[in-house]
Amino acid sequence: MSRHESLSRRSFLRGAAAGGALLGLGSGFSLRGSLALGAEVTGKPKPGKIGDFKISLAEWSLHKALFAKKLDNLDFPKVAREEFGIEGVEYVNQFFKDKAHDSAYLKDLKKRADDHGVTNVLIMIDGEGDLSAPEKAARGQAVENHKKWVDAAAALGCHAIRVNTGSHYSKSDVANAAEACSALADYGVKHKIHVICENHGGPSSDPDALLALIKAVNNPSFGTLPDFGNFPKADGKYAIDVYDAIARMMPHAHGVSAKSYDFNDKGEESNLDFARIMKIVTDAGYHGFVGIEYEGGGLGEAEGIKATKKLLESLRGSEYRG
Repeated sequence: MSRHESLSRRSFLRGAAAGGALLGLGSGFSLRGSLALGAEVTGKPKPGKIGDFKISLAEWSLHKALFAKKLDNLDFPKVAREEFGIEGVEYVNQFFKDKAHDSAYLKDLKKRADDHGVTNVLIMIDGEGDLSAPEKAARGQAVENHKKWVDAAAALGCHAIRVNTGSHYSKSDVANAAEACSALADYGVKHKIHVICENHGGPSSDPDALLALIKAVNNPSFGTLPDFGNFPKADGKYAIDVYDAIARMMPHAHGVSAKSYDFNDKGEESNLDFARIMKIVTDAGYHGFVGIEYEGGGLGEAEGIKATKKLLESLRGSEYRG
């Protein structure tokens, strides 16, 4: 038995065990990604109604204000609710990097979210090492570095952390990355925290590579966070079919990131067909949080967030005509 075959078998057994354990963990830690019975998920969805979903705010949408110290991470839930009328928040660890094990800080942050009726959805993790590093010791250190954020997510009442899967794997070589991600996913299960992978540059933005990793780990708590826009471009245009890529990622999704850049005079996103994407999301049986992540330059951060929210709200329950 090869190392990869051995890993795949261990991952399968681990995933089966995790699946049995997760069935009792409640709606906040569901197997929706692997058990949903939606319509056929395709990048060319059939006409029909776009389903219901909740809206959250990715903290990166306000990164300019945060880096400029015009906004503090502790006030993020309040701003999400009072300025934007948004009920869920997605944190970025860069804005409280030294607080992962600061119980007083996390308790304060959770109380502020609770006081404003805001759900802590997930934490996006950056800068904690390459989970696909060629050296086993480096991969192991990256796993250990990420564990503290699993702990923080659990303390905040989140359901997931978003990880970067690293730069040293491909669709035909996922064994090292799968080994590390499996270890982290196992730790996540113990704390009722999903570990999810965004298409976030490098191999992760290649759906073939990312889905090969998901398959190799084979753990229902290890899934995807499809981002509408983070796919490779050439000459200013997407180099792959982003709608097909999102459709392939959605059956494994434990979150959705509504990336937006610019808007036309009808309020539509100029680069991406949001209606088509949200019908893909619906067909996958997903009804959880869809996180606003505005990254444009044409509007200020607040205006971009509001424009994205308005667009998403207009699509909820609407008819997609194809």
